[in-house]
Amino acid sequence: MKMKEYKYRINGNLYSVKIGDIDNNLAQVEVNGVPYKVQLEKTEKPVTIVSAPRPSAAPRTESGAKVIAKPQVKTGGTQVKAPLPGVVMQVPVKVGDTVKASDTVVVLEAMKMENAIHAGYDGKVASIAVTPGDSVLEGAVLITLE
Repeated sequence: MKMKEYKYRINGNLYSVKIGDIDNNLAQVEVNGVPYKVQLEKTEKPVTIVSAPRPSAAPRTESGAKVIAKPQVKTGGTQVKAPLPGVVMQVPVKVGDTVKASDTVVVLEAMKMENAIHAGYDGKVASIAVTPGDSVLEGAVLITLE
């Protein structure tokens, strides 16, 4: 029988614990060389632990309507779109600014991480479709370059 070995220090005392096969809720355990048969408590049904993060609520306007920018149809110029859904944290550019492809044009928070969204193209900012605090869906137009 193959046993997994663990070392524990409890109240300053070192314990070598080996755990072997578990059969019908009966585990073969050895503590500092002394074998034990440990009966595990039976569970009524399997327990599945899900640690998925809970989504946060979309911000709302004063009237209570949700603030969500939806994907828009292309109207002209080069559009910088949201690569994933999130909340706009910063827009470090303004209309008329000249940007390089590697410049950050929007900072988007998604899954508790800030993501720098780059222009992707050299150009001049023609319009900005979002403001800090806006929730955006994947594919939503953030900025249009000309």
